[in-house]
Amino acid sequence: MAEHAQISRAKLYRDHQLRATVNEHRTRQTDARTLTGLATEVAHLRTAVEALAAGVERHEEQIRKLTKPPRR
Repeated sequence: MAEHAQISRAKLYRDHQLRATVNEHRTRQTDARTLTGLATEVAHLRTAVEALAAGVERHEEQIRKLTKPPRR
């Protein structure tokens, strides 16, 4: 993974955020074929879709406000 990211292996393991990302991907690969792993993945995807939907609604509301003709 370090080679693919073009960073040193030491940097990968020293940086706590990078290390957490690596561990999460390893866990996903291990759990990917289990029902628990699939359920977890579905839950993450559902959360992501809900966040996207909320953003779309917010943007649509902003567009409606911007395109509404002025009152006379």
